[in-house]
Amino acid sequence: MSNSKVNKVKHIDLTKIKDPSFLKDLSYKELDVLAEDIRAEILRATSTYGGHLSSNLGVVELTIALNRSFDFSKDKLIFDVGHQCYTHKILTGRSLEKLRTTEGVSGFQKRSESIYDCYEAGHSSTSISAANGFAIARDLKHESYDIVAFIGDSSIVSGLAFEGLNNLAHSNHKVIIVLNDNGMSISKPVGALASKFAKISTNAGYNRFKSSMKKTFDRGKVRRAIYHFFSNIKNWFKRHLVSPTIFTDLGFAYIGPVDGHNIKAIEKAIKRAKNTEKSVVIHACTLKGKGYKYSENDETGYWHGVSPFVLETGEPKNKHEGEISWSHLYSDLCAEMLEKHENALLITPATIKGAGLDSLPEKFKDRIIDVGIAEEHAATLASSLSLSGYHPIISIYSTFLQRAYDEVSHDLARMNCNATFLVDRSGLIGADGETHQGIYDEAYLSSIPGIVVTIASNADEANALFSESFNNHGPFFIRLPRILLKKPDEIKDINLPFGKWVKLNESSSKDLAIISCGPIVRELLPLLKENGIDATLYNAVYLNPIDKEALDSLLAYRRIVVYDPYSTQGSLVNLTEAYLLEKEFKGSLKAYFIPNEFVKQGTIKQQLERYELLPEQIINKLK
Repeated sequence: MSNSKVNKVKHIDLTKIKDPSFLKDLSYKELDVLAEDIRAEILRATSTYGGHLSSNLGVVELTIALNRSFDFSKDKLIFDVGHQCYTHKILTGRSLEKLRTTEGVSGFQKRSESIYDCYEAGHSSTSISAANGFAIARDLKHESYDIVAFIGDSSIVSGLAFEGLNNLAHSNHKVIIVLNDNGMSISKPVGALASKFAKISTNAGYNRFKSSMKKTFDRGKVRRAIYHFFSNIKNWFKRHLVSPTIFTDLGFAYIGPVDGHNIKAIEKAIKRAKNTEKSVVIHACTLKGKGYKYSENDETGYWHGVSPFVLETGEPKNKHEGEISWSHLYSDLCAEMLEKHENALLITPATIKGAGLDSLPEKFKDRIIDVGIAEEHAATLASSLSLSGYHPIISIYSTFLQRAYDEVSHDLARMNCNATFLVDRSGLIGADGETHQGIYDEAYLSSIPGIVVTIASNADEANALFSESFNNHGPFFIRLPRILLKKPDEIKDINLPFGKWVKLNESSSKDLAIISCGPIVRELLPLLKENGIDATLYNAVYLNPIDKEALDSLLAYRRIVVYDPYSTQGSLVNLTEAYLLEKEFKGSLKAYFIPNEFVKQGTIKQQLERYELLPEQIINKLK
């Protein structure tokens, strides 16, 4: 529709929307205008506060059609991952003002926000399994409502999604799956006959007739034999005249492909899906990033998740001149390691752009393996590559690494496979909230025998740890915080012995010793001097195993403080406390760390301040 035609239709004030019931009173022209207004609001909000952009721009019409066709105060809508729910939030009376801040709504579905959110996620591929569970509960309670799993083409190829599909296909508990296909090639029926058969199989009259015939002939051996004879004839014609999809092969009804930006066409598909007696897949094709030229033309994933940007130019609002993220620092180091070690391979589970690895030289492309959203596969793949003489480097977000705990333990650590893990977004990460905080890996990794866990405080240490990880220590994990550091003019080769901490300061007495780690330890050092606090300060570069020799040197101190603002109580804090207890330390021991809870959204500074973990707050406690 042209802009001139759109402007003649009355606009709806998005701030006055209370619930989706108003959608049924709108014409298709008015719905198209509403879609454009919602896109404009998503662009305004994400350009101001950051968030997931392309995925939300691509599903506006799909979400409108779903909310027009279902009543999600009773029916259930489960967004896979949940990061594409901005339109749904607007249609259910929630403002995107202050999106992903402490005062605003979450960037994901949130049960506490609205009755229209029945489930929460932050990781991919959970929607089908969750929908299956809701369907079983519905049918056991003899209730009547629809359940919709909304999943993208990249999420549905994950192992968990396939597990859910396999189980759902063989159950009698109906779920409607909406597959948002915005680029990945998926086998689909072609030709006129395929279209005719798809319409017949989802026609209400046909399904009533089919059900009636089955009941009539499901009595006695002769009748059942007649029914199966004609059923086999029908299936023979279907197999030979209709190109199957993976979904029909599994036993699902299939509708599509449907234009995911045509609300009328989507509604027709939904109506047919409601008529089926078994679980059904609606295959909708959409354009990711629709309505914003920069995101529409994005082939790297830059516009998937964005920081605040200038709407007119697409330029980031905060350019951070002279600074670099830890992700990009390790990306540069990764290029050096691939150059230096011919047996090095890089594995990533669909996080090449997010981890800054897209800048790696073209010449390494044959040694870079993107396995998609398959963290478990990435870890086990790394184990066999290691056993074959290669050294895998696995770049993975902390919150996604959780899914591969079993594989890290059983397939890597148990067989002592040499591998380097770059654990990106470790520690507090800010606005994405509870589902994405990288504060647990330090503890759960340290529970696995033979694991090395480290964190650098500056670029020189980062380089040293990366190099050390190639010296046959088994699985070697390097944690990368979600903050910026000053871009180094050069990175020096420093001596950083394996398993040893770095003493940054030595007190003139044996009154106070502080053990800390990561970049924040560099902030702590000048604050100690400014406030006249005489303390020995250790930089615990190695979180597991801990430096027992350094701890032995502190046994005569009156006070020891352990300060780890990148993790919960596990690893550094627990291991240090346990060792000092074993050595019968006589002084006082105090630890400051992130509580073992799900940390709500906000800036990293706000989160640290909430738990009294800012360096300035620690200094005040010491004083």
